[in-house]
Amino acid sequence: MTRSPRIEQYGLIGDMQTSAHVCDDGSIDWLCLPRFDSAAVFAGLLGTQKHGTWRIAPAAATDQSPAAAPAERRYRGDSLVLESVWRTPTGSVRVVDFMPPRDESPQVVRIVEGVAGAVPMVSVMRPRPGYGRVSPWIHEAGGRMVAEAGADALWLDTCVQQVEKDGAVFGAFTVAAGQTVAFALSWGPSHAAAPEVPDPDAALAKTLAFWQDWTRQCTYSGPHRKAVVRSLITLKAMTYEPSGGIVAAPTTSLPEEIGGERNWDYRFTWLRDASMTLAALLGTGYRQEAQAWRQWLLRAVAGDPEHLQIMYGITGERDLREQELPWLPGYEGSAPVRVGNGAADQLQLDVYGEVVETLYLAHRSGVAHCADTALLHQQLVKHLAQRWQEPDEGIWEIRGPRRHFVHSKVMAWVAVDRTIRLAEAGALDIDASAFVQLRDAIHREVCAEGFDPARNTFTQSYGSDELDAALLLIPRVGFLPPDDPRVVGTVEAVQRELSTADGFVRRYPTAGDRAGVDGLTGDEGTFVLCSFWLVDALALTGRLNEAHALFERLLALRNDLGLLAEEYDPVRQRQLGNFPQAFSHKGLIQTARLLQQLSSRPCPAPDEASAPTPASTGPSGSTANPKGPHGPSARPALVPYSTVEELHV
Repeated sequence: MTRSPRIEQYGLIGDMQTSAHVCDDGSIDWLCLPRFDSAAVFAGLLGTQKHGTWRIAPAAATDQSPAAAPAERRYRGDSLVLESVWRTPTGSVRVVDFMPPRDESPQVVRIVEGVAGAVPMVSVMRPRPGYGRVSPWIHEAGGRMVAEAGADALWLDTCVQQVEKDGAVFGAFTVAAGQTVAFALSWGPSHAAAPEVPDPDAALAKTLAFWQDWTRQCTYSGPHRKAVVRSLITLKAMTYEPSGGIVAAPTTSLPEEIGGERNWDYRFTWLRDASMTLAALLGTGYRQEAQAWRQWLLRAVAGDPEHLQIMYGITGERDLREQELPWLPGYEGSAPVRVGNGAADQLQLDVYGEVVETLYLAHRSGVAHCADTALLHQQLVKHLAQRWQEPDEGIWEIRGPRRHFVHSKVMAWVAVDRTIRLAEAGALDIDASAFVQLRDAIHREVCAEGFDPARNTFTQSYGSDELDAALLLIPRVGFLPPDDPRVVGTVEAVQRELSTADGFVRRYPTAGDRAGVDGLTGDEGTFVLCSFWLVDALALTGRLNEAHALFERLLALRNDLGLLAEEYDPVRQRQLGNFPQAFSHKGLIQTARLLQQLSSRPCPAPDEASAPTPASTGPSGSTANPKGPHGPSARPALVPYSTVEELHV
């Protein structure tokens, strides 16, 4: 039987420097050491078992029998300690998987606990460094099994007798009720002294204590708190603790279309993704991560804001050149497998808005002022003032011709608007008057060039017919108030043209066998974050019941451990794309917060809901198309802009 787990069958463990993907059959199929962006030592996720796996399971389950899946699995409390329980004819067993927060060497610890009866177990480890390409030298050293290849050495410690055969390390044992058997895998440079033998019990206690202390800081107490906390833990797990960088996802090349070419490496720090992630963390009480990321930003951009990249390595590396790994067949044959990311060299004007928005939120959240960051902020906005009228590749990193994407211009407006607000608050030493004119100019151009009055909707780019789910952010960022008919029309158009019957939203139209606006052939699933954006837009435009219903459907897409990939295929009913995805979990958190805040507020009066706001007026104060082509909105309980502004934090 061919082993082909679905993406949602995986759980995540990690130590805030790297992570491992544990399948529900007991196999670790993805592990990069010592960092998120290092070469994988287990790459079976993107190939087969011969590309590297480590499976611990009941002996009866190792041949893909019906007993292969555990009866249940869960995280232990609010932690990243994964528990899987198997029930067999001879007894029950629990496997506890985790990675302790790192002191020196990264470690994967797997503790097998006998629950009832006696269960024969098997451990089969096939290390394959170099993304599954290299067969290591496996031998015994001082009573420990070690696998060495080039610069890497993996040390396996356990009381179980281990035997090397055909490039794998085998161990068979039986665990009875009340007994425990531990395995610990440590990484170290092959030329260095062996890492210390871990103490599994002490490591478990340390790991649980860390996560308990961290989750206590969460200030969110609204509905679906368990889902929000699980998403926060997932985002924290994708933070590279030594530098403050945040990866978009801890995997590469999990496909957006099974068998397609839309396979990308997400193990880097996008300014956009990290900014959005930090907004979610700031909004739930986490300020330390914002301070660490702010220092990461200073180091990454350095003294060269004119050459700002849209992404960097997790410690600020600039060279992220993209290459393909032809020896890996890809997840379910989805090739090519890529490492590195060529989009690093793109122009994406929206990142200025996301970065400045995060700095603005940090200020409003009480993060201490930083003079160096303020100077960088000024340099970034002055550079944006020179480039905002250029076409770019946009938020979705198209690999076709540049366009004047409406979302990019809206986020340029956000960058200027938040700069003005910080200056007016005395947090930024800059003359705001010139930026007021720039803000008005951007707003005026977007409303003139990016809006289709015949269809009453904003469009993906100037003069285009296509829509884009990123347009749903127009009311969320305050570019126009939710009660503006152009906003209402855009939300309705996105629902009509980009969403499924269940309300799940595609990013933009794709073209199948032809190259689409993104320069790629093929299609993709619905985008989880965009679907959360639709929930936000529905709520802000007064359709709160619909918003809650869609939010519940999105929560149901999570796997049994509460994890979300980048996309979802509503036809095959499966998750797609890199996993877990920071964007998706950020969306869950922010949408839960928005729904809680809106649900707890009294509905605005009709005259309040339709009142003009500063965000919808032109530079002279005259209203810019206040009624829209179809007249004023008749919807009740639309959220006024003043409320949207309060919801930013």
